[in-house]
Amino acid sequence: MRFRPCIDIHNGKVKQIVGSSLQDEGNTAKENFVSEYDGAAFARMYKAAGLHGGHIILLNPAGSGYYEADCHQAELALTEYPGGLQIGGGINAENAGRFLDMGASHVIVTSYVFKNGEINYDNLTAIRRAVGKEHLVLDLSCRKREDGYYIVTDRWQKFTNVKITTDTLDMLSDYCDEYLIHAVDVEGKASGIEMHIAKLLGDWGRMPVTYAGGIASFDDLDKLRVLGKSRIDFTIGSALDIFGGHMKYQDVLQYSDQ
Repeated sequence: MRFRPCIDIHNGKVKQIVGSSLQDEGNTAKENFVSEYDGAAFARMYKAAGLHGGHIILLNPAGSGYYEADCHQAELALTEYPGGLQIGGGINAENAGRFLDMGASHVIVTSYVFKNGEINYDNLTAIRRAVGKEHLVLDLSCRKREDGYYIVTDRWQKFTNVKITTDTLDMLSDYCDEYLIHAVDVEGKASGIEMHIAKLLGDWGRMPVTYAGGIASFDDLDKLRVLGKSRIDFTIGSALDIFGGHMKYQDVLQYSDQ
């Protein structure tokens, strides 16, 4: 159960936001924290700690006036820590190589694969062919409905009809190297983990999975460890002191199975 750090970038700045508040219109979001430091500073910190497999998320849509500013921050981070970080946000089969060339170990994809409410197998096959299974992470970020958790796309604003189940995890595992799963309803709220998601992922446990969303204390990490059977890696955002929270970064490093 390893700590996977994050660098979330919105409007050209490293931030922590409330995930469910993100809106493309006006490029707005409820902000928990806006850093005075650039992406390179965070990458340098993670590299010094020997943390591998963290993720950069570009939170503005491709085509937004801020997307290239987001990409610039990402490039600063990837140049500082080549091979140490993954990246997601607006990535498709045509532009994925750009981010690998910048130094990303993996590209992270959601909306390109889950389009119009369902899995687009043509795009899924295309992105796997473009970067190789070993460089692809599928982001299965999800929100709750009455009968379970469903993958959401377009910066967590649109529901798909794809439910998170063991069958879904089995099927998609043929296409990627890892999963990243944000529990969007609690993302950025530091209100506790989504225990159902944690248990499902722990019971499955066939390949690396990183859980993000709601972690606010070491008690939450203990719950994640038990429910996830120590198989799930974790990300902490707004609750971490480097992002203005109360959980000490150094203590999290000590907790991690790095």
